[in-house]
Amino acid sequence: MWILDAETLELVPRVETLVAGAEGRNLPGVLKTELHATVVELTSDVSDSAEEAVDKLEALRVAAEEIAQQNGLRIAAAGSHPTAMPAEQEIAPQERYRDFVAYAGPTARRQGVSGLHVHIGMPDADTCFRVLETILPWLPLVLALSANSPYFEGRDTGMLSIRAEVLGFLPRRGAPPAVRSYAEWEAFIERMVATGVAGDYTSFWWDVRPHPRFGTLEIRAPDQATSLQRTAALVHLLRDLCAWALDAPARPFDPAERGVYDQNRWAASRFGPHGKLVHPDRDIAVTVPELLQELPVDPRGFDGEGCEADRQLEVGRGGDLRAVCADLVARTRV
Repeated sequence: MWILDAETLELVPRVETLVAGAEGRNLPGVLKTELHATVVELTSDVSDSAEEAVDKLEALRVAAEEIAQQNGLRIAAAGSHPTAMPAEQEIAPQERYRDFVAYAGPTARRQGVSGLHVHIGMPDADTCFRVLETILPWLPLVLALSANSPYFEGRDTGMLSIRAEVLGFLPRRGAPPAVRSYAEWEAFIERMVATGVAGDYTSFWWDVRPHPRFGTLEIRAPDQATSLQRTAALVHLLRDLCAWALDAPARPFDPAERGVYDQNRWAASRFGPHGKLVHPDRDIAVTVPELLQELPVDPRGFDGEGCEADRQLEVGRGGDLRAVCADLVARTRV
């Protein structure tokens, strides 16, 4: 969540205010720091269902909004803040963030973007890896549906999800490398850690990754949704995709598919739901609405005809990006 001054609607580095304000409250999760001190991360507790997870997120949003208003602030959810200059934002005062900036430099400071991360519990490591590879070809479609970051550094970028491209500045981003098994994935991680270029597997900012410490598959592809309704739809969609993948046959090992993924990820970033994606299983490019018809699960109300980036561009059509910020604040409230 972006932390905004209530009057200017510009970002302000007040994450510690929100984190401190949440202490002592009986919340179904926590408010946490992120890289920039202008962002507060909402992390829900473990849930038994998608519905329960969304209910917990709603409670966290309500609490964050209450704390913000008590301190002359507002919160807004989106893949990017329309007018902020990320490189000028204050870094949160944690050693791990300072170390990251020291290593990644300007590519780290430009990470003024926000995504929706969904953890799905997995029965074991091998199953987690199989599910990852099974759902991976469908994640560009999810990105297209979630596109919600058309503005960056005060301008219309021409991309409906500039967040996906900004993440490309980082090392170890996009799709995980093509390997045959969880054991090979683990060996790759251990090799990179041994070299000293990464601390552990959480230093790999892929669109999806196993999270052994939690026993989950962490899906990081979508832009942060503004409305809670859109957030709920994405959570349900990702949960359903993983449930389908648990029973689906393993996909054949084909390293060239990473090239298809990269093309589809770019197209989703550029056009959102208005472009064409290469079909995961056939040698054709199809529209997002057409691909939705072949999604192996219920699309949960998505029709592929629009995304929240479209709403931002419509509000900002006259060049008033403060109006876009105000609309984000209003639609974030629950």
